[in-house]
Amino acid sequence: MSTLQEAPQDRIFTLPNILSLARLLGVPLFLWLVLVEADWWALGLLVFAGLSDWLDGKLARALNQTSRLGMVLDPAADRLYILATLVGLTIRDIIPLWLVLVLVAREVSILPIAPIMRRLGYGATLPVHFIGKAATMCLLYSFPLLLLGDHGGGAATAARVIGWAFAGWGTGLYWWAAVLYWVQTRQLVLAGRGSPPPAAGPGADGPGARPPAGDQKGAETPR
Repeated sequence: MSTLQEAPQDRIFTLPNILSLARLLGVPLFLWLVLVEADWWALGLLVFAGLSDWLDGKLARALNQTSRLGMVLDPAADRLYILATLVGLTIRDIIPLWLVLVLVAREVSILPIAPIMRRLGYGATLPVHFIGKAATMCLLYSFPLLLLGDHGGGAATAARVIGWAFAGWGTGLYWWAAVLYWVQTRQLVLAGRGSPPPAAGPGADGPGARPPAGDQKGAETPR
């Protein structure tokens, strides 16, 4: 018997996905605004991106509209905003090239995890560590502050100092999260192909923990 309602994981046209797509489409506009030094417009767009990132996760859980597409769109939008900001701020000489290389190297370092997980039969899914989320938030806070710090005045100086503090913490946590993902992957490899992941206690988010049903936003791609 056919059903009128799609399985939640197969839905495409949902409100959370529309918000994620809108955030994704704003990436090239944001980069252009940074490059033409329309900083206040760029910051406004970045605020919208941050709010929509928070809102689409809330809506996905509240409306039971978690989807596979959302798992891809959400982390992809975060990464592209970080990349666009890195490119724009590097071209404007606000941040050094070495910081870009360190963050890009981190992304490259976790690329082999997805095929390894698929080969083990886990569908490339790893639970998102709190450390990874904290790293992303630190970086997303740091870049607008560094952009503000490119202007004159005492407020700009304070923004620059705080921005670099967030950038330092974010970069360190970003690499720490990558190490944790590799530790988790190694444990699953040692457990053997097709074996269930190690049992995790209530609320565990360590290696071997599976993402709980209905709360997998962003779990498809480690942050």
